[in-house]
Amino acid sequence: MALTSKQRAYLSGCANTMEAIFQIGKASLTPEIIIGLDEALDKRELIKISVLKNCADDPKEIAAMIAERTRSEVVKVIGKKIILFRQTNKNPKYELPR
Repeated sequence: MALTSKQRAYLSGCANTMEAIFQIGKASLTPEIIIGLDEALDKRELIKISVLKNCADDPKEIAAMIAERTRSEVVKVIGKKIILFRQTNKNPKYELPR
């Protein structure tokens, strides 16, 4: 499911007040982080991730890898912050605009 620009703007606005629940550091992406992100997406649908300064990888590349491995959508990458979304089939928390 590809997000439209209107849906991205809506989700980005929802994520504005959120705190980052994961931090990616020097070790970059480990299997444990991917598993944790997958579980967080199941529960929250919309998550924010912070990439620390000691991480050598590009945040956009990290976002693309996470999205591929967790079957989620990258909403936005701003600086070192990544916003990801994956809608659940039962009891969705966010009503996306059409």
